[in-house]
Amino acid sequence: MKKLSLIAGVCMLFAACNSAPNEETETAKTTEEPMEDFKWTNEQFADLRILRFQIPGWEELDLRQKKLVYYLTQAGLSGRDITWDQFYRHNLEIRRALETIVKEYKGDKDSKDWENFMVYMKRVWFSNGIHHHYSNIKFKPGFDRTYLKGLLEETGASMSPEAFEVIFNDRDMKKVSKDPKEDLLLASAVNFYDPDITEQEAVDFYAEKIDKNDPRPISYGLNSKLVRAANGIEERKWTADGMYGKAITQIIYWLEKAKTVAENEQQAKALDLLIEYYRTGDLETWDAYNIAWVNDTAGDIDYINSFIEVYDDPLGYKATYETVVQIKDFDASRKMAVLSDNIKFFEDHSPIMDAHKKPDVKGVSYKMVSVAGEAGATTPATPIGVNLPNANWIRTEHGSKSVSLANIENAYEHARGEGFLEEFVFSTEELERAKKHGEVASKMHTALHEVVGHASGRLNPGIGTPKETLKNYASTLEEGRADLVALYYLMDPKLIELGLVESNEVGKAEYDSYIRNGMMLQLRRLQPGEVIEEDHMRNRQLVAAWAYEMGKEQNVIEKKVLDGKTYFVVNDYAALRTIFGRQLREIQRIKSEGDYAAGRDLVEKYGVQVDAGLHKEVLARAEKFNLAPYQGFIQPVLVPVTEGEEITDVRVEYPDNFTDQMLWFGEKYSFLSE
Repeated sequence: MKKLSLIAGVCMLFAACNSAPNEETETAKTTEEPMEDFKWTNEQFADLRILRFQIPGWEELDLRQKKLVYYLTQAGLSGRDITWDQFYRHNLEIRRALETIVKEYKGDKDSKDWENFMVYMKRVWFSNGIHHHYSNIKFKPGFDRTYLKGLLEETGASMSPEAFEVIFNDRDMKKVSKDPKEDLLLASAVNFYDPDITEQEAVDFYAEKIDKNDPRPISYGLNSKLVRAANGIEERKWTADGMYGKAITQIIYWLEKAKTVAENEQQAKALDLLIEYYRTGDLETWDAYNIAWVNDTAGDIDYINSFIEVYDDPLGYKATYETVVQIKDFDASRKMAVLSDNIKFFEDHSPIMDAHKKPDVKGVSYKMVSVAGEAGATTPATPIGVNLPNANWIRTEHGSKSVSLANIENAYEHARGEGFLEEFVFSTEELERAKKHGEVASKMHTALHEVVGHASGRLNPGIGTPKETLKNYASTLEEGRADLVALYYLMDPKLIELGLVESNEVGKAEYDSYIRNGMMLQLRRLQPGEVIEEDHMRNRQLVAAWAYEMGKEQNVIEKKVLDGKTYFVVNDYAALRTIFGRQLREIQRIKSEGDYAAGRDLVEKYGVQVDAGLHKEVLARAEKFNLAPYQGFIQPVLVPVTEGEEITDVRVEYPDNFTDQMLWFGEKYSFLSE
């Protein structure tokens, strides 16, 4: 999955907490403003900006499809607590106590301490826990122990001593650590392993299970927590009868209802296998589900649901819960399907070694979609492009699905601040190119990244999966590889021939943007003194900084300083494309051969460290625009209209208060809170 520098949507309805699900029509506070008056930007705090998005085309769906979307979003929301617990073992307890304070506190709400408390609360909501959603660093509250203790006493909220202290102390400072000089598990707070299990113990546990010569390996460890039990280390599976069982039972309930209104037999088959997987935890069933899901391409409604991405596991085994429910954007999907239709061309003409090319690229379906609902790790901060499944052998033998979340990108466009771009471009020519072609360039990059990038290349026979061979660098290198595929082909004449871009000016606009972002702009997401931890940020700086160094002798990318301001200017776009091709060839080799040392050296040399002086400059130049570097969304609400027991319609409403929505979720979907 791709999570770009633009970082949505959950639809919600009343579901009784910790009891049998129902379909009551009570909803959180909402608005139904006219679409032409839609307010895209809502509020800003800390380094976060809250936006809103629309669901275009909703009224074009028939009732069966609306029910399907509604049931799928309810299934997604039912597992919301799972992500919170996965991210940190104290998250749910802390959230429950803080939400009680927000609802029950009757004291001075004009004080600076209360203002700081609410900022902390909103940051915790945004990140699904007490660690930053992108940097992984634990938040520092702007209030002290005494103030929080007083709030707890006044409102009757409770918190264990350990959970209370961890808000203020220096324990568990990183949700996910990628530092190779530390024990990756002991240095990470994420709750996929018992706190005392070491990296070596976990690696040894799975090494005994994995057969590197198996051409179709299951995703070992994907859906379980590793715990220290009386008889040694063992897995606790996330199933209806196991860990997270109360939430998973609710997920299954709504998936069963979704199956009754499936658009076709293949979709129903996939849902049935997903339900069976949730019940049993069997990873062969997970593979069977993914194959059935990949082959479900005929419907207008699609979804992602379960334990999917492994970015939050420093060892790359265990997946975070997430869901996306989506509606096909018919016109845009027809226009972009040409990428899938020509996937063989891109693989055959790739600059990677012939031995690393797929001889036959299986179907890669591509759609542009409108998000109707998200839950878990995909919200409030959302991806804008997705390519699944992740298992390499399934992608090779059965293909994959790629989507671009068009209505999310549209919301970002509407909420873009004025003047920021002008601050960081060097020339009038560069600025005009960005304004004219930047939106198309960004969307083409996303499409190429997802459709071609993640679908390309193959592993050498007998080489283990990247999580085994490249370990904590696997995700960074994979995202870099997919980015490089996109960058290389953005300047290819084939895109003009296919009618996807009007000229190479589109590719030039993306080259400008990528170098500008990778070298400078993304640094505004970091605090002074921090290094880069997040995989996508690492991959962007790796590609940009490495390209800058590779082209230094020919001055391909030039660092210019004018009036005390730094710029990185592309002087030779053709030469830069060649450099991107060379980088792609090497990173594909690293992945195909499982060359851990080379991958580690690339990431550590180019992707991690920050130029302190440049960082300070970027922060100062960006500050005047008062635009938070991270963005997320308030979610739409799906409201069933009923006659007796029968749903006769489902309407969409748009909440306009982030706090109200978070409290609503906490009340109605907290199946693991007790």
